[in-house]
Amino acid sequence: MILPDTSDATGQPTFPPPYSNYTLDAAFDEMLDSDGRPRPHYQELYHRLLEMPAETLYQRQQAANTAFLNQGITFTVYGDDEGTERIWPCDPLPRIITSEEWQTIERGLTQRIIALNLFLKDVYHDGRILSDRVVPRWLIYSCKHFRREMRGIHVPHDIYIAVDGTDLVRLPDGRFSVLEDNLRVPSGVSYMLVNRQVLKRTFPSLFGSYDVRPIDHYGQALLSTLLSLAPAGRPEPVIVLLTPGIYNSAYFEHAFLARQMGIELVEGRDLLVHDNIVYMRTTAGLRRIDVIYRRIDDDYLDPLAFEPDSTLGVPGLLNAYRAGNVALANAIGTGIADDKAIYSYVPSIIRYYLGEEPILQNVETYLLSDEKQQNYVFEHLEELVIKAVGESGGYQPWLFRARPVLSIIKLSRAMLISAPLCSLASMSLSFPEA
Repeated sequence: MILPDTSDATGQPTFPPPYSNYTLDAAFDEMLDSDGRPRPHYQELYHRLLEMPAETLYQRQQAANTAFLNQGITFTVYGDDEGTERIWPCDPLPRIITSEEWQTIERGLTQRIIALNLFLKDVYHDGRILSDRVVPRWLIYSCKHFRREMRGIHVPHDIYIAVDGTDLVRLPDGRFSVLEDNLRVPSGVSYMLVNRQVLKRTFPSLFGSYDVRPIDHYGQALLSTLLSLAPAGRPEPVIVLLTPGIYNSAYFEHAFLARQMGIELVEGRDLLVHDNIVYMRTTAGLRRIDVIYRRIDDDYLDPLAFEPDSTLGVPGLLNAYRAGNVALANAIGTGIADDKAIYSYVPSIIRYYLGEEPILQNVETYLLSDEKQQNYVFEHLEELVIKAVGESGGYQPWLFRARPVLSIIKLSRAMLISAPLCSLASMSLSFPEA
């Protein structure tokens, strides 16, 4: 056990072997408080780790890696010179979130998704939030993910967002904050599900000590959500998962979720549209499809409506969707709600539609299209992260703290001035540790 007054010359708490070199910094530490004491909900795990030889922990890490490799659980990093296919990196030490913390997260995410769903319905119909100047009209119409083809289309039950993938980060003070919203084609849930299975084998007795909430029902919960989107008059709706194919970075997830839900995994060539109805080719003939859980971006869904060279989508799918004969999850055009420029307006969106204060705050963000905010960004470039507004995930952010070369900063400043609508800045965060 670490004593309160046990510290080195720098004031850092000292830890017993094998964690003698472990240090605390400005980032929030999941397991230890600022004095180096294990947090109440980490007490048991902490003491088990002290009793566990380092070699045993290493062996369990290797066993987890082998389990992922044997199951073909990989992901792809595009543009990485070291190779594209990688085993999913699994940390054998679980991150423990208390029930109280989870209740806050759950309420905050529910509030956020409801508001964003209302925002999407409004933008594609009445546009009240634009007329009231809460969100600039030019920002919506200049967004590359805004789909004019969706104007006036009534989606099933007005549900634009059936599946959401919100990235959360814990701030140095311990609060959770939203890093970004992923509403177009959210990806990654399969890795979380398999991660839980592997952790059960890595620390089997630990799950008996903690009252861990189950997640095994996710596949059936997702299936129920998709079934609820089916067109009226279809008592036994048929659902498929539409994948770009085996070379997609998330193909493992596509196959995993289709298996979990007991539905067909299809590619665009397996489907056709006739008289605005979508059919699947089978050995027994054509079979009508009612709901498509699509894992393909808008641009490639229908070559007749979007990217004409796409071989991944289904010609005529948009017309079938407009006619109400098939449901898509998520709806076409949801990308405007996860655009990083719109992200900065989400707190205002929540207040506008729900009359509530956001439960989960945004990371502090600055729009380069605003002159005041732009000036602040240029004065604090080395403290900020610059991101492209229309991209997903953390692809190619500019982090000047890692390379504070004056010539690079001057060049980048000139680039940002020439295209202020294409980027935004956010605070550079110290990510939680354990």
